[in-house]
Amino acid sequence: MIRFATVDDAEPICTIYNHYIENSIATFEEDSVAVSDMRDRVGDACEERPWFVYELDDGLAGFAYASPWKSRCAYRFSLETTVYLSRDHLGQGFGTKLYRHLIEAIRTINIHSLIAAIALPNDASIALHENLGFKKVGQFLEVGWKFDHWIDVGYWELIFDK
Repeated sequence: MIRFATVDDAEPICTIYNHYIENSIATFEEDSVAVSDMRDRVGDACEERPWFVYELDDGLAGFAYASPWKSRCAYRFSLETTVYLSRDHLGQGFGTKLYRHLIEAIRTINIHSLIAAIALPNDASIALHENLGFKKVGQFLEVGWKFDHWIDVGYWELIFDK
């Protein structure tokens, strides 16, 4: 079941997200996020924009949310989107369903474009985004430093035809 996230989801969201912090380049955060900090993140975001979880009988399969692309007023019609899945639920279609749900929810608000930043290489994330209609629009070389090496970041965009 896909539903809106609540602050009560902070602990399982942390479990999912901290795995990526500690073991991947999917996020450029380097320190694990405390449950109290995640409660604040979820609470703040849910007041302004969509944040969803994919709930199964045995817990959360993943989460997806949108955040402001930039802080300047002229960017107010663009959002950055993010999706993370539990390592136990990869490759089962949950990411596509969850991300599609997020995109459809965003279509109902006054947003023109979605932006996805993907640390490279990440073939699975690229495939997910491109299957949902995102197009690659650029790439920054060596803009992140994690696990003792430079990381490129590609940008994919989905523009809504309204």
